[in-house]
Amino acid sequence: MSIVVFEDPQCELLAPITTARLAAAVTCGSFRLVDLLEPYGSQVYGISRPYLQTIQRIDFPGLKIPDESFAEGKPERPITLLLNARIAPTTQSFAQIQSLLRLATQATQNPVPMVVWDREHVAAVINPPWTVEQLFHYGYLGVEEWLEKAKAFEVYECDLATIAVPHELIACNMACIRDSLEWRIQLGQSAAEGRTGVPRVTQLRQMGDGLFLADGASVGEYVLTDTRKGPIVIDSGAQIGPYTLLRGPIYIGKKARILEHSAIKDAVSLSHTTKIGGEVEASVVEPFSNKQHHGFLGHSYLGSWINLGAGTCNSDLKNTYGTVNMEYGFGKASTNMQFLGCIMGDYSKTAINTGIFTGKVIGVCSMMYGFVTSNVPSFVNYARLFGQMASLPPEVMVSTQQRMFARRDVQQRGCDVQLIYDMHRITQMERDRFGDALAL
Repeated sequence: MSIVVFEDPQCELLAPITTARLAAAVTCGSFRLVDLLEPYGSQVYGISRPYLQTIQRIDFPGLKIPDESFAEGKPERPITLLLNARIAPTTQSFAQIQSLLRLATQATQNPVPMVVWDREHVAAVINPPWTVEQLFHYGYLGVEEWLEKAKAFEVYECDLATIAVPHELIACNMACIRDSLEWRIQLGQSAAEGRTGVPRVTQLRQMGDGLFLADGASVGEYVLTDTRKGPIVIDSGAQIGPYTLLRGPIYIGKKARILEHSAIKDAVSLSHTTKIGGEVEASVVEPFSNKQHHGFLGHSYLGSWINLGAGTCNSDLKNTYGTVNMEYGFGKASTNMQFLGCIMGDYSKTAINTGIFTGKVIGVCSMMYGFVTSNVPSFVNYARLFGQMASLPPEVMVSTQQRMFARRDVQQRGCDVQLIYDMHRITQMERDRFGDALAL
């Protein structure tokens, strides 16, 4: 049995969420797609955008790139299931993937290829007529061609949701986090039994009504927990400061720190090694990001290695109380969401007292000052309030990356430096759209 996870061209439209990371490594409801596929071990392969393949090979060995597969004399491996890397990492998705694998393995003689659609996107292909070697020979550049061929396959009706545009991730996180945490609790309580065939999670113990802690997690004095709307899961090594409000559903990842007098509430998913203070609501924060001072973050997504300066706030509700419309590089999109904050790419920073208006998209490696009243391209110094906007050279971000990594005892690698240069190259069109407004 072989599973191939593929990135399609739609992944590029998920920017800035996917600019610095694999689509299968995006967090939603405390899980990533790579976590759901972990039980299948060495049977899982990954086709990603070319500039992310070194990161994939080093940081995500669970998504194999079979360089050795092309040796002469080795038999080619059939594919059991092709999965879109944008599949939402929910409990329902895990159940559907298991169901598709059972269906695929039952058809051992002359299997008929079938395609699973989500809206106009191919979510999965069952028993495709290609081998692992054939797909990897062309890699990402060949994805569009064989997706076009898959359109002729028999359709299999299956509810396998994908995330197509950035704001859908925030909506999906709110919709799935309670079920995801209840599943995580079940897995965590049975972890000591050595259960196989499911994602590995930390063993949990119940410390109160709906409050679950892993070994090494600590909760300070006078912490108020409210689990009426969903559980609170605090993973190993996480620390909760005193006088804090936690209102579930909430996931606080490994070695995360919640500072004193914070309010974390209503569908928050904090990844490992984050540092959070102030008020956070209905948001996803990826690893190594900091929002440790007072200020509001609501209905938003933060990538990795972000720092929000003291007093930074974002708006997640229009003064008219109407639904928020987003403006992306490919055009405007209606969200049907009344509450929607900001989407910020990896390595971006805000100065003190920065105010981010409703529904703004901020690229990777940008610095913001004052009021953010429009979308912000990648690699930009944005101080529009003061009439100043200028591009940021990648060399500045490489130096910043090195200093940030050193503060977290993370070694800066050649692939991390190269990622900065690659992201600067692929985001040039974002800066070009600003034209004369950007002093290049």
